[in-house]
Amino acid sequence: VNADLIKEKIQIDGKIAIYGIYFDTGKSQIKPESEESLAQIALFLNENPAINCWVVGHTDSDGSFEINSKLSLARAEAVAAYLKNTYSIAPNRLFAEGVGPLAPTSTNDTEAGKKLNRRVELVKK
Repeated sequence: VNADLIKEKIQIDGKIAIYGIYFDTGKSQIKPESEESLAQIALFLNENPAINCWVVGHTDSDGSFEINSKLSLARAEAVAAYLKNTYSIAPNRLFAEGVGPLAPTSTNDTEAGKKLNRRVELVKK
C-alpha cells in the first residue's frame, strides 16, 4: 500500500482495506513489520489534511464474537494511537472502531478467506 493508492481508493470507494498492519494472534500490539504501511497512511493523512477517517478493525470468525469485537476495537485503537503518537496526526482526525467478524470480505471457511477478513480499514468520515 502507498499514499497514492490510499488516496485513490478513498476518493473512489470511500475506504481502503490495509493488509500490511500485523498483530500476533489474539493481540493488539502492532508488529514492527507494519511500519511501512503505517508510514504510508501517515503520508496520505499529512498530504490530505481535510480528510478525517474511521480506523476500523476487522477479525475473522475464529473465537467468540465478544472476544473478536474487543480485539478488533483494541487493534483499531492501537493503529490510531500509533499514527497520532508517531506521526503527530491530530487526534480529532482519527476515530477507532472495531466490528469483529461482522463485515467479512471472504469466507471464514478457509485460511485464505480468514486472512482476507483480518484487516484494518480506513473509512472516510
